[in-house]
Amino acid sequence: MPVASARQSPAHASVESVFREERGRLLASLVHHFGDLDLAEDVASEAVEAALAHWPAEGVPARPGAWLLTTARRKAVDRLRRDQAYAARLAVLQVEADRAAPAPPPADADGDLPDERLQLFFTCAHPALVAEDRTALTLRCLAGLTTPEVARALLVPAATMAQRIVRAKKKIRQARIPFRVPGADELPERLPGVLQVLYSIFTEGYAASSGPQLQRIDLAEEAIRLARILHRLMPAAREVHGLLGLMLLIHARHEARTGPDGELVLLEDQDRSRWDHTMIKEGCRLAVSALTGGPPGPYGVQAAIAALHDEAADLATTDWPQVVALYDVLLALAPSPVVELNRAVAVAMRDGPQAGLALLDGLAGEPRLRGHHPYPAARGDLLHRLGRLPEAAAAYQEALDLAGTEPERAHLRRRLHTIEPPGPGDRADKPST
Repeated sequence: MPVASARQSPAHASVESVFREERGRLLASLVHHFGDLDLAEDVASEAVEAALAHWPAEGVPARPGAWLLTTARRKAVDRLRRDQAYAARLAVLQVEADRAAPAPPPADADGDLPDERLQLFFTCAHPALVAEDRTALTLRCLAGLTTPEVARALLVPAATMAQRIVRAKKKIRQARIPFRVPGADELPERLPGVLQVLYSIFTEGYAASSGPQLQRIDLAEEAIRLARILHRLMPAAREVHGLLGLMLLIHARHEARTGPDGELVLLEDQDRSRWDHTMIKEGCRLAVSALTGGPPGPYGVQAAIAALHDEAADLATTDWPQVVALYDVLLALAPSPVVELNRAVAVAMRDGPQAGLALLDGLAGEPRLRGHHPYPAARGDLLHRLGRLPEAAAAYQEALDLAGTEPERAHLRRRLHTIEPPGPGDRADKPST
């Protein structure tokens, strides 16, 4: 829900700051207590409105988050007293939630908010919800984005996003999805879904699917913020370490990934002094902890690959044999054509372009790579290195037709121009649609 601009008054700024920081905890506590996401969102909004009315005159309370929680709970109780039928339905939901997990000690206005966000993570990422709804609900409930902001983040119309969020909440209500952390027997099966939602958010920020910009820094940083919360809530979960480490190691390069005009800068051409080396050190520590104490997981292995890239002085001195070996491990853990594509590129760096091209050509019939522009782009680069220029031009043109962002299209047009300068009316001279 929108809150007032920080320019209006210090009290308005405090409400906005508190709500952004505490929204997930506030909503999680309310849902745990009352068992209904819609009610929780409504009374959370009413509590913020009350804060905007009272704080300018009375001052910001010492524990503003707890003040909001107490106010929201009172408003929820008042609403339930006015609507007995609604209260009866919520009572059933609450009994089911209480059976599923014991309630935490209650908080009062002088205490800190109880932190039930872990339960909210698993509710938003429940496997009964379709993947797109999980991502939308996570951004809405845990990141605190408004519905229009979620729509912009996921590049869909606001009306479509509103319907998607309503559908997800309805599914939670009708399917009686319990608001709880899965038990030890369920956790290995359920945690990857939560991690995948966060990684999907980060991936859209790291490499936007469409639009004028290569990266969407705000979305990537929101995914990292959520991953940090999950890391604090699950400090023993090694794959959470791996995911956070992977995000940090990739995001550490974001300043160098584009030039002054937003153009794409390849890894081999990036000014590594512009990388965030403090972030890299943290990411490397997390990668080590993710791979320590048991069998490796997919995110821990990907973090280790990213660490090898970040620790190398340049592309040539990267430990490509180790990168290929880690991709072999990743393929055994989480086989996918995209992993095979990335491994083929690493093999090309280790053994030469012909070896990599042979692996890429072996993926030519893979349906999941159709429409994935990095595949023809990688083929074009290897064909170019081998001097097979007409084939390289065809591969670059295929990638250009598929690329989603303008910086990627501009990069591919430059690649085409290095093979054959464009003439009047040449396709490569025209913006791709």
